[in-house]
Amino acid sequence: MRTGKRMLLLAAWVAGLAGGTGFMMQEAGACTRILYVGDRNMVATGRNMDWNEDMMSNLWVFPRGIRRNGLAGPNSLDWQSRYGSVIVSGYEAGSTDGMNEKGFVANLLFLAESDYGKPPENAKVLSLSLWLQYFLDNYATVDEAVRAQRQNPLHLISSKPIPNGKESKVHLSISDATGDSAIFEYIDGKLVIHHGREYTVMTNSPVYSEQLAINTYWQDIGGTVFLPGTNRSADRFARASFFLEAVPRKLAPNYIRSVPGQKYDYQAVAEVLSINRAVSVPLGITTPGKPNIASTIWRTVSDQKNRIYYFDSATRPNTFWVAFDKLDFDRNAPVRKLTIQNGEVYSGEVSGYFRPSEPLKFMDAL
Repeated sequence: MRTGKRMLLLAAWVAGLAGGTGFMMQEAGACTRILYVGDRNMVATGRNMDWNEDMMSNLWVFPRGIRRNGLAGPNSLDWQSRYGSVIVSGYEAGSTDGMNEKGFVANLLFLAESDYGKPPENAKVLSLSLWLQYFLDNYATVDEAVRAQRQNPLHLISSKPIPNGKESKVHLSISDATGDSAIFEYIDGKLVIHHGREYTVMTNSPVYSEQLAINTYWQDIGGTVFLPGTNRSADRFARASFFLEAVPRKLAPNYIRSVPGQKYDYQAVAEVLSINRAVSVPLGITTPGKPNIASTIWRTVSDQKNRIYYFDSATRPNTFWVAFDKLDFDRNAPVRKLTIQNGEVYSGEVSGYFRPSEPLKFMDAL
């Protein structure tokens, strides 16, 4: 009994710590990202999109060679995409998640503490709606992206609210086919980068350094003894971290028979998706006074070894996937779109269902 009371007091202390750092700020979104690195060079990134309403998401295929503008005024950055990519859009206003043809993955997650600062005079600027896409277009590895951003960080502009009227505040995670990882946050107007293979989990508030400190506390307790069970960001971080360390990193004889083709790579994808589901927020759940606690509306798993992008909707019965070896990323290929915003149902491999489309209209910042 004494031990049980001690555990409850310790859990309350952590909850108070999280609340004191801005964790309970009144915002609309929450998400979870995990990075799995296993046997046979298997690397996969999973993410949950938690949001308090449908985002009218669709899937897009972007070929190489697309010319883009930063959409932030006369000093906007211009570039031409080096790599093709598959992304999930949000509100048809920007890229929220995706993988490029090199197995480089980027995920946008909500962060209430984000402050992008004021760009220097005459600096090249970029609308926040293009932040993730810029990384997919330009980088093949995490190390390359980190070196470039440390030398010349992007200047982001987020003047407009997103289409649901909320202020856009996000941080960015990236990973590559080697298992390298980095987290990018703009805090007090400055870019903060956490680079290393140990940064395998990301959720939302508080800022990443404080999330790591809170998670260290739970690691000392041990997940087999007690795990925080709420759907708040710091609790999801602790649970995802424990599950990620606990699942097999090699072929599991007890389960492999029912895995397609008895292939370990598919087992790994299934493990990642099972963790995504285990830390999801059930559809329709809202917490009075805490709109930052939102339902999981969809999940993705990026198989960075085999270049397969999986999509799992919370509102439809089937998981489907896109095999990159069936896509045309050539510079002369059209932009292609898979519409799912109207409840369309797909299953299995869906590359053949993408249709030529006008380019996605990214939201300008002004």
